[in-house]
Amino acid sequence: MSYQNKKTGIMGGTFDPIHYGHLILAQTALEAYDLDEILFVPSGTPWLKDSTKVLSRNKRVSMTGIAIEDNPNFALSTIEIDREGNSYSYETIEELKKEQPDTEFFFILGADSLLEIEKWKHPDRLMAECTLLVAVRDNCDREGLKKQISYLKEKYHANIHILPAKRIDISSSDIRDLVADGKSIRYMLPDQVIKFIEKNHLYERSGDDE
Repeated sequence: MSYQNKKTGIMGGTFDPIHYGHLILAQTALEAYDLDEILFVPSGTPWLKDSTKVLSRNKRVSMTGIAIEDNPNFALSTIEIDREGNSYSYETIEELKKEQPDTEFFFILGADSLLEIEKWKHPDRLMAECTLLVAVRDNCDREGLKKQISYLKEKYHANIHILPAKRIDISSSDIRDLVADGKSIRYMLPDQVIKFIEKNHLYERSGDDE
């Protein structure tokens, strides 16, 4: 298969669980930059999070697959799930570039992540291999973000663009808390993912926690 001139967006995250905020952001990036596909990449062992509190890899992959299966422009990659040790974005991009040397990659991230990107492993290598597409929340420090973008462009010759504002403020942690409290998560994520969560009793509070 030829990947000539292909444009692929990378949507990474723990997806614990995946929700409409992720899906709308991915669709926004797809249309705004005329991408061919969005590759959803569930993280294996996220080194910036307490992995003991993250749902198993297989369940997060299953939920992600269920959420995107009806969109022909969305695809699932287990590149980080299959990798031993911590998940680093620069490794993922470099590996994908080796597999698809003619593909142009666009890495989707939030403004909060961009402000802290120098804390990531080898941010220089990540920014050398892809364009960054930044999603901005309403409460974002716009002036601080503007300065950060200018700084990163000057230091790393980074290619950075702001995504059109279509972000819905739903968080995975809110969903987990609602399930634990026995409250509805309807309209926050696809119905099939809700059914998977209910069937597998995910995020429910055990009796020991009460």
